[in-house]
Amino acid sequence: MTDTAASAPDTRFATKQVQAAYVSGTPQNTAVPPLYQSAAYEFGSLAEARDLFALRRAGNIYSRNASPTQQLLEERVTALEGGVSAVAVASGQAAVAVTILALAGRGGHVVAADRLYGGTVDLLQDTLADFGITVTFVDQDDPEAWRAAAHDRTRLFFAESVANPLAQVLDIRTVADLAHAAGVPLVIDSTVGTPYLIRPGEHGADIVVHSATKYLSGHGTSLGGVAVDLGSFDFGAEPARWPQFTAQHDRFGPLSLWERFGQGFAFAALVKAKYVHDLGPSLSPFNAHQILQGIETLDLRVSRQSASAQAIAEALAQNPAVAAVHHPGLAGNPWHDLAARYLPRGIPAVFSIDLVSTGDEALDQERVERFVDGLKIVRLVANIGDARSLVSHPASMTHSHLNAAQRATAGIAGTTVRLSIGIEDPADILADLQQALALAIAETAAEQEFATV
Repeated sequence: MTDTAASAPDTRFATKQVQAAYVSGTPQNTAVPPLYQSAAYEFGSLAEARDLFALRRAGNIYSRNASPTQQLLEERVTALEGGVSAVAVASGQAAVAVTILALAGRGGHVVAADRLYGGTVDLLQDTLADFGITVTFVDQDDPEAWRAAAHDRTRLFFAESVANPLAQVLDIRTVADLAHAAGVPLVIDSTVGTPYLIRPGEHGADIVVHSATKYLSGHGTSLGGVAVDLGSFDFGAEPARWPQFTAQHDRFGPLSLWERFGQGFAFAALVKAKYVHDLGPSLSPFNAHQILQGIETLDLRVSRQSASAQAIAEALAQNPAVAAVHHPGLAGNPWHDLAARYLPRGIPAVFSIDLVSTGDEALDQERVERFVDGLKIVRLVANIGDARSLVSHPASMTHSHLNAAQRATAGIAGTTVRLSIGIEDPADILADLQQALALAIAETAAEQEFATV
């Protein structure tokens, strides 16, 4: 018992039912990270509250900005990526959005790879245009295209370490050098790559974003996103180019964020204090706790999934119903050499296959539908990185908002099917894929033959 007013015997029933037996800030000796499920936090004094709101002191204010559970997640992912600081938000899409908003500011320009997750393309070419932010998409394998696209309003280069859905591997070092020559940071979405298989900061990237919903979580229950500042980019080197960090702002007091927080920390401070605070893409403490639990088995899951995906890709490459297997672990894949250089621990378990075409668009659609609908173990889900094996059809699902030319540039055909290999027995996964392929090919071939009679 404590001798606070909350537990004093002379308080009445309604007071006791709200406050009895709990003292804010009491430490506990839990062996695992606790869940701090609270909307707000108690201040020890008005002076402390004043300092926290003025960013003169670090601490808990309100869970829209951060929670202790979220902060632990941020520190853990920062450690995994070898970074300096991080911001966790409500989803991977939110992590990409707040990162670009913080870097590009008003009227900024982004140079982005043309092989990206469809939702990221939507964000870049549609929503961010409403903020006056423009984008130039370039062939990620063409260094000259990156160099030529940059100009005085460019504020970042953006790409995925391993692209979704065709698993193209980025030459991170080359693109990082080009970004730095243009005076801007390289931002890498490494959701598919995972910090276990690749750490982009070791190859020159400056900020890494993750959809923590995917591999970091691994159980498919909780949305979340993380942006990690690797501490490598000096925004203070060209102060006029980065006023959001180097200039004084009324809301942040007499010192600039760069003066107050410095390299490696100013970015996270800006994102939390402005974009998360104002726009509210907050990560719930519960989801942060769920993602933390998932991270504890990240290397075990990813190692198994990578090995299973490699074996399954090799087998599917021999299947006559499959026209192409887009897996950089296979000899002959255009990104095989880059995969050997950047992914020595294994290739991510997200890759795509192209079914053999009938030559007729409508029949091809039927073939794909019969294949997908014929699967029994592999689930039709718009997600990746789950413990379960998943399938999706990019052209009609995740990349459906892209026009035909954009899908063609990204290598996505109507017959392209994305796979995300889980932790089930690989023999069971392969058998399921093989039987569904055989069924789809046989049924559409019969239809095609009947139509010609």
